[in-house]
Amino acid sequence: MAYTLIDGKATATAIKQQIAEEVEQIVANGGKRPHLVAVLVGHDGGSETYVKNKKLACDACGFKSEIIRFEDTITEEELLACVDKLNKDEDVDGFIVQLPLPKHIDENKIIMAIDYRKDVDGFHPINAGRMAIGLPCFISATPLGILTLLRHYNIETSGKKCVILGRSNIVGKPMAQLMMQKQFGDATVTVCHSHSKDLKKECREADIIIAAIGKPNFVTADMVKDGAVLVDVGTTRVPDATRKSGFRLNGDVKFDEVAEKCSFITPVPGGVGPMTICSLMKNTLSAGKKEFYK
Repeated sequence: MAYTLIDGKATATAIKQQIAEEVEQIVANGGKRPHLVAVLVGHDGGSETYVKNKKLACDACGFKSEIIRFEDTITEEELLACVDKLNKDEDVDGFIVQLPLPKHIDENKIIMAIDYRKDVDGFHPINAGRMAIGLPCFISATPLGILTLLRHYNIETSGKKCVILGRSNIVGKPMAQLMMQKQFGDATVTVCHSHSKDLKKECREADIIIAAIGKPNFVTADMVKDGAVLVDVGTTRVPDATRKSGFRLNGDVKFDEVAEKCSFITPVPGGVGPMTICSLMKNTLSAGKKEFYK
C-alpha cells in the first residue's frame, strides 16, 4: 500500500513563517514582541538539544528569547526562586523549565510554582484541568503538535477508533483527552499501557495509532491494520557507530515493516518532534497576545 509520509518538519516551517508574519504585524502596530525564557538545569544531552532547537525556533518566529542555565547541583529553593522571578517579570510572556530535572528536585513542585498564565508547556494543573473540560488554555505541546499535523493532512478523526500507547502526563493522557473531545478529535479512544491485556488486538482494530510508549520498534506490522494512520512519538537514542554523534533517534514504530500497511505515517526524526517545538511557539504567541488569560 502506498503511504503518505507526514512531514512534521515542513509543516512546522510553514507555521513558524505564519507566526513570524503575525509577530512583525504586532510590532508594526506598536505591540510587544513575545518573550520566551527556557530554564535548563544540568547537561542532559537530549535537553540541551531541545533547548537549542527552541531557541532557533524563537529566532525564526521573531520572538525575544533567552536560556537560563544552572548546574545540576542547584537546590530546589534556588530553582523555585528563579521561577518566582520569572513569574513576576512583566516582560516575560511565557517560560519553560526543561524536564527531566535532577533527582533531588521535585518536578511537580516546580510545575505547580509556575504561573499558569505563563505555562506555555501546558503542564500546570490549571491548564491540564481546563484542557480536560474543553476550556481555552495552553495545550501540552506534543499533543497539540499531533492534532495540528492530523488537521494539516486532512486526516479524518471524527468517529474513528484511536488507540494511544502510553499514559504519561506529557503525551498519553492529554492526547486521549483531546482525541475524544468533540471540538478536537471527536474519536473513540482507547488508552493502552504496559499492563493492558491483548494489546495487539486493540491496535489491530485502530484506525489511528499514536505510539508514545518509549520503547524502540515496539509497534510491529502484525499490530497494524491496512490503511491505519500511525503517529510515532518515540525518540529513543540508540547506539549507531555510523553516526558522528554515536547514536540515532529511534521511534516506537518499526517503520520499515509498518509503513507499507499505513495510509499515513510520521517518520522519526522529522515527524512529531518539530511540531512539539512549533506548538510551544504557538502557545508563546498566545501568551504574548494574552489570548487565554488576561
